[in-house]
Amino acid sequence: MLEASLLADLTVELANAVRLQRLVHTLREHFACGAVGLLRLDGDSLRPVAAVGLVHEALGRRFVIAQHPRLAAIMATREPTWFEPDSRLPDPYDGLLDNHVGEPLPVHDCMGVSLYVEGQLWGALTLDALHADTFGSDARRDLQRYSLMVEAAIRVTRLEQENRGLRLSRSVLQSAPMPLENSEILGQSQAIRQLLGELEVVADSELPVLLLGETGVGKELFARHLHSLSRRRNKPLIQVNCAALPESLAESELFGHVKGAFSGATTDRPGRFDAANGGTLLLDEVGELPLSVQAKLLRTLQNGEIQRLGADKPLHVDVRVIAATNRHLPDSIRDGHFRADLYHRLSVYPVPIPPLRERGNDVLMLAGHFLELNRARLGLRSMRLSPAAERALLAYPWPGNVRELEHVISRAALKLLSRGASRTQILSLEPELLDLDSSIRQSSAADAITTLDPAPAAACSMREAVEACQRRSIVQALEACADNWASAARMLDLDPSNLHKLARRLGLK
Repeated sequence: MLEASLLADLTVELANAVRLQRLVHTLREHFACGAVGLLRLDGDSLRPVAAVGLVHEALGRRFVIAQHPRLAAIMATREPTWFEPDSRLPDPYDGLLDNHVGEPLPVHDCMGVSLYVEGQLWGALTLDALHADTFGSDARRDLQRYSLMVEAAIRVTRLEQENRGLRLSRSVLQSAPMPLENSEILGQSQAIRQLLGELEVVADSELPVLLLGETGVGKELFARHLHSLSRRRNKPLIQVNCAALPESLAESELFGHVKGAFSGATTDRPGRFDAANGGTLLLDEVGELPLSVQAKLLRTLQNGEIQRLGADKPLHVDVRVIAATNRHLPDSIRDGHFRADLYHRLSVYPVPIPPLRERGNDVLMLAGHFLELNRARLGLRSMRLSPAAERALLAYPWPGNVRELEHVISRAALKLLSRGASRTQILSLEPELLDLDSSIRQSSAADAITTLDPAPAAACSMREAVEACQRRSIVQALEACADNWASAARMLDLDPSNLHKLARRLGLK
């Protein structure tokens, strides 16, 4: 029955994620176990590409092999490895099975096998059970036999993805096979899948790309992903934080200078465009560039030439420019802070990056990634989110996006230890450790202040500033609670009737 099911999936065209997810579901049913994980080797770590029976945040974890003795044992041999229920080796999935609520597992049966594709170590397949004697000698023999079919499924999946990559590429000879999954960007939401598909198409062009998004969404990460998919992947990616460039040095930093160009210029010095020649230049926070430098950048984009400060002759450079900003540049153009012609050159292909609040369960995957990082850094056996904490993360609007989520998880882990939690137990983060209610109030107040014009024609009154903060807090609470006024009142620590009165006074009802 299992062979027939696996063979049937090999003979039809399926999406990569669908094929691998069906594979682990089929294996779980056959072995009657709690969880099955398919993990791909990525450097010194294993990352789940498909799993069943685990909490959702487990998909975001990266298991460093040296930190997990069971995974190290599985990867060290081509034969199936079985761990007795009383084994003292910690299991990487302790506390992460989805029918487990955080108590230490009294019994735990586990086995796994390393996987090879075309003679190269690809990853591992793991099977976990909550009951002893789930995996007898027959099950171990089955795992050896079926591992060959799992490897075949992986080969088919990789070939299909390579074919799609070749169809998208205009220059087949310059294209390299696409990886099965992205090793950096975590997420399975529709918004992220659509964005990654869009980047895959535009990467092969030489068009400038403008990445748009709020602070903390990961614009630099998406820029690196775009470069890694492009024809320039084997050339340098040079990043410049435009907001950190002093106006007096910005031109020299970008375009370089010659000896004697200014006081202290004792030698010729190439700039960032020289360093990125043949590759990609990422201009992060491009909206912060001084107007004088914007004019020179425009000329470079128009004719592919730079002129070093103090030099008489221009130099040709071959650089693809990716720009990123959290500003609404048309507003900066209106206010005279950004050139319209440069904006149109940079935004040949604008790419909006979705905020975390629009990415659904990606929040849990990312939280799992940060949980595993903190577990390893703090030397813990296991750390997970409680079901209530998962709900709290999904309900929160994340004004600081992925960067804020990382800080919330790191802070909660430290709080847990400071309260006397044992490093040898399976630890659960509860909502009160995340402290999201206070975070939303603080971030709302900060947003209300920072959205005020720094140089308004007429300064707003204190009352107007307070009302702006209250209005934003209510709107964010309602978004987080799906327009449930009672829940929003609890989040804001207000009486429901008072919340309705305040909303009417602020014009929200």
